[in-house]
Amino acid sequence: MQTEKTFSDGYFSSKLLETLDHIEYRRIESHEDFEDIARLRYRAYKAHNVLPVAVSSMLDEIDFDSHAYVFGVYYYEELVSTLRIHYVTPEHRVSQSSGIFPDAINAFLDAGLTLIDPARFAIDAEFANERSTLPYLTVRPTIMAAIHFDADRMLQHIRPSHAAFYRRFFYADTVVPPTMTKTYGFELTLLASRTREIRSKLMRRFPAFQSEAFERRLMFDRSARFEMSPLTILPTARIAVRPDSPEMAYVT
Repeated sequence: MQTEKTFSDGYFSSKLLETLDHIEYRRIESHEDFEDIARLRYRAYKAHNVLPVAVSSMLDEIDFDSHAYVFGVYYYEELVSTLRIHYVTPEHRVSQSSGIFPDAINAFLDAGLTLIDPARFAIDAEFANERSTLPYLTVRPTIMAAIHFDADRMLQHIRPSHAAFYRRFFYADTVVPPTMTKTYGFELTLLASRTREIRSKLMRRFPAFQSEAFERRLMFDRSARFEMSPLTILPTARIAVRPDSPEMAYVT
């Protein structure tokens, strides 16, 4: 049984890297790109019947928060998925999860922890099936953010039916059990991964989640060194998995 599981993980890990060769990431900042993201969100949420109650726009105020990073994922230069990531600190508490589970999020922050909160995950229906690699590569920036900001936890506020996936693949712990939410009108649960504890296991299991430091800077650095955001960001996983790469320090 262990041999079968290892083979399965190895095959899928190779498939992730093969798909990643044709992926580009873009940090969304222009008005036109945000409109594309809003349309993709709407199509994906409507297809899965998870549109927020009384929604008037698929863009919201915290898309433009100073600690928010909205990404488009382009496969063969076509926008196929998107994700928003918030870097949440005790001094800056804006995030999607804090609006749904404020007590749990404030408990983390009051303890001095820093959090990566991914939200607004949306993927083109053509690539949303369970065997697709696109969902995994869409959440790849979440792991990169946890490394870049050296955050304590990666959060997952999700439907209860998805909890087993996050416990298996991201070694997540349940923080809040399934709870009915007013925002969506259905149950959500809150999970969290202990980023420093799981990093080596995650990187060994899925080398596609590895990255070079310069790719992470292109993703998340907003300092004066960049006069404007790069148009596209090419993944560096294949470089990072070299035995002589300094990024292999994350898997030792």
